[in-house]
Amino acid sequence: MGVYEGRGQLSRGMKDLLNRWTEAKSSWDDANSERFEEKYMLPLEQGMRTAVSAMDTMAVLIAQAHHDCDE
Repeated sequence: MGVYEGRGQLSRGMKDLLNRWTEAKSSWDDANSERFEEKYMLPLEQGMRTAVSAMDTMAVLIAQAHHDCDE
């Protein structure tokens, strides 16, 4: 699996999780749900964004290495 494929899977999985969390919040709206979101969902979303950014950087570096090796 290449970097872009892994990035796509990660992005799709996170989008699905966030959609399901939005659905859950519509019926679970109390202090516990707010704590859960702050403790788990927000850090997970931030970590995912960081990972996707790192994967984008790696894809560029890998492409550059392939290019350099072909010369």
